Amino acid sequence: MVNFKINNLSFSYPDNKKKALKNINLTINQGEFIVICGKSGSGKSTLLRMLKPELTPHGIKKGKITFFDSDNFSFRDSYEFSLRDSAEKIGFLLQNTEYQAVTHSVRSELAFGLESLGIDSKTIRLRIAEISAYFSLENIIDKKISELSGGQKQMVCLASILMMHPDVIIFDEPTSQLDPMSAETLLNTLHKLCRENGITVIITEHRLESLIPIADRVIIIDE
Repeated sequence: MVNFKINNLSFSYPDNKKKALKNINLTINQGEFIVICGKSGSGKSTLLRMLKPELTPHGIKKGKITFFDSDNFSFRDSYEFSLRDSAEKIGFLLQNTEYQAVTHSVRSELAFGLESLGIDSKTIRLRIAEISAYFSLENIIDKKISELSGGQKQMVCLASILMMHPDVIIFDEPTSQLDPMSAETLLNTLHKLCRENGITVIITEHRLESLIPIADRVIIIDE
């Protein structure tokens, strides 16, 4: 399955004549591990946000993005790719997890997304048990988010995304605030998720020496 098909995508921010993105053409398939790199200001983060509809920045858009083999969303047409579909299918991990966690405890953070979708409590409890075992969160499951280390917060945010069983997870420099050991643990986890679970991983990251050997493709944005 094709997750994203991008055709001649261009974007510029309001009151800025220079295009943040110019004529991007890219197809991303299910289960790929994709690294997007380029110098600072090249448009990496802008491109990632265009792939998560509710995070799409305000500005002038041209071109087209097709989601999941269905012609759901074109910048020339009305917005039809629902927020529920986006929440279930596309996860997005921000650089700073302080802005991503929305509840006070680990357990409630894991449950939040499914509760928002109206999933029954039995299913939520089962998924919390599964995800806690996968990420070895048993010792911190009842802790407050504020008590966690940076690496623990990152793992909890990733776990809360995986609770939704997404097809795609997008990462915008997820290790920028982590120490080298925590960063290596996170990147190894992402590789495992992609290879063992078939989840598409799209990531921008400055630690390219760790990512290039495990990537299916490296996409370079230049001019």
